[in-house]
Amino acid sequence: MLIHIDSPNYLKAENLGKPADWQALFGNGNPLALEIGCGVGDFLVKTAVDHAEWNFIAIDFYNKGCYKTCRRVDINNLTNIRVLREEARQFIAERLSPKSLQAVYINCPDPWPKKKHRKRRLVNRQFIQFLQEYLAPGADFFFATDFVDYGLDVAGLMPGMENFENRLAPDLYRHELEGYHLSKYMRKFMTEGKKIYFVHYRKKQG
Repeated sequence: MLIHIDSPNYLKAENLGKPADWQALFGNGNPLALEIGCGVGDFLVKTAVDHAEWNFIAIDFYNKGCYKTCRRVDINNLTNIRVLREEARQFIAERLSPKSLQAVYINCPDPWPKKKHRKRRLVNRQFIQFLQEYLAPGADFFFATDFVDYGLDVAGLMPGMENFENRLAPDLYRHELEGYHLSKYMRKFMTEGKKIYFVHYRKKQG
C-alpha cells in the first residue's frame, strides 16, 4: 500500500508538461540539478542548503523514500526541492529539456550484484551517452557506490566518454570527496567497513 504524500513539494509527473516548465514550478530561473534515487532525502537536503541558489529535483522509484524525503524537505522549510516518484530514464526523456541540468547526483544505486542481473544497472555507457544530452556545458556528474565492482565499472568507462573531463584526475575514483555530503546509506556501509567509490566528471564546455 502506497503512503499518501501530502506535501507542496511533491509533484506527479502526469500533471506536468513534456517537458515540464521548471521555471514556473520553482518560481524562478535558477540552475537545475537532479538527484536520481534520493533515498530518505538526507543528502539532498544538506546539498540544497549549501546551494540555495539552485533548484533540485529528487526522484526515487520507492514511495516510502519520496515520503521521507518530502518530510525532511518540509521540516527544513526548503523551497528549492521538488520530489517525484519516477523511473529515471523515462522522467529525464519526458520532463527535462536538453542541456537543462547543472548537476546530476547518483548515490548508491541498486548494484544488481548477481552477474546475470548486472545489465539492469542504471549507470552504464548507454546511460551516460543518454544523460549527457540533458547536461548543460560545464555541468557536473557525481556517482557514488559502496559496491566495488560497480564503482570500478563506472570509473573505468568514464574516461572513454569524450564529452567529459575527470575532476578527480589523475585518480579515476576516490574513497573520500571533500565537501560532498554522505547519505544515510553511505554512513551505514562505512560503519560496516566498506569503502565508498566516488566518481566526479564535468561535461566539457562547447
